[in-house]
Amino acid sequence: MDFIAKATALVGGTVAYVRRRGSPSFQAFGPEPDIPEARKQGIMTLKMPVAEGWKDGRVPICAPGLAVNAFATGLDHPRWIEVLPNGDVLVAESKEQAGPPKTLMDHAAQATMRRVKAIGESANRVTLWRDADGDGMAEIREVFVENQNQPFGMALVGNRFYLGNTDGIKVFDYTPGDTALSGSGQTLVEFKPHGHWTRSLIVSSDGTKIYAGVGSLSNIGDQGLEAEEGRAAIWELDLASGKARIFASGLRNAVGMAWEPVTGKLWTVVNERDGLGDETPPDYLTSVEEGGFYGWPFCYWGKTLDDRVPQDPAMVAKAITPDFALGGHTASLGLCWMPEGTLPGFGSGMVIGQHGSWNRSKLSGYKLIFVPFANGAPSGPAQDILTGFLSEDEKLAYGRPVGVTLGPDGKSLLMADDVGDIIWRVSGAA
Repeated sequence: MDFIAKATALVGGTVAYVRRRGSPSFQAFGPEPDIPEARKQGIMTLKMPVAEGWKDGRVPICAPGLAVNAFATGLDHPRWIEVLPNGDVLVAESKEQAGPPKTLMDHAAQATMRRVKAIGESANRVTLWRDADGDGMAEIREVFVENQNQPFGMALVGNRFYLGNTDGIKVFDYTPGDTALSGSGQTLVEFKPHGHWTRSLIVSSDGTKIYAGVGSLSNIGDQGLEAEEGRAAIWELDLASGKARIFASGLRNAVGMAWEPVTGKLWTVVNERDGLGDETPPDYLTSVEEGGFYGWPFCYWGKTLDDRVPQDPAMVAKAITPDFALGGHTASLGLCWMPEGTLPGFGSGMVIGQHGSWNRSKLSGYKLIFVPFANGAPSGPAQDILTGFLSEDEKLAYGRPVGVTLGPDGKSLLMADDVGDIIWRVSGAA
């Protein structure tokens, strides 16, 4: 395995160097992005920094007027965050558990992911962190629930706590102030595991429904569309009846979700397909229409065909163009709505945790960004909130942003960093 890792780094580095010379000098960002023509890759570009972590007092770089501190440390691959009404902060600690590689490319991809601790043994738990004295740093840590199956999304409705495991949604009884759940919970919906394994959750504004993001098994339906049934979609679970259905589809890997308060629409960030070039197609932020189809696997960014896929003209004709491009392969995962007044220098809009690329010649993402909104839609270019997660030569990753949410005080953001094993807190500078 060490030989494969070294060989992958050597070959991947050579391929990335060659492709970097012909890569675009811009990123596909915004409502009308300039998306380069597809360039099929016979050998996938594999480029991943080595996980370094935060050493010698190094911390992320804040936008002017902001400050950052570690809210919680010593976690095991923290991915997602949920703040309870009493201010307790829940963190899902989980990791992709790769199956046996079937091809040489599988071996290479897994070796690449291990360099940045992206796959391996999963902690499979949710921990509770409490900042009892309100100083912006948690002093109390408890195991809230453990022995789960790659837990990710979390949601609380009344005294019922919902957890998105990779194989379905479970519900537990919860009493305000509890530091641990009891019992094994009840499974409400089953999802197919593997592939894109995260299962984010969000509650409807009236508390009657839960929405769950379920990513595709493969890049472009490589194992046939039957294997993708029920995937590449956002599901809706009606809590009263227990019935679940697909709410929107054609979303290759919809992860973070958020409600936009002016229109009441659901928004999500989506990771697009690989193998067509550094900037093609871009990941995106979009509103989600009930019954909407967003193109995967047949087409991207509206009706741009992917000719690697057997086509379905009727489905292509239905494809909805996303609202806002986020750059190619930025792995935009985290998403939350930030009201005006939360952080100085920033209005209202969407905050996005960009986990960072592994499959392009020049790395992208690896930052926490903000997209301003007005009248229910993106209203300007993206702004950086936190950067500095990569070394200048792109060889080291100090951290990788994932989930993001408002802090308990309403004047800060909390962001999970699964390489640094830290929950960062961003607030106004003193």
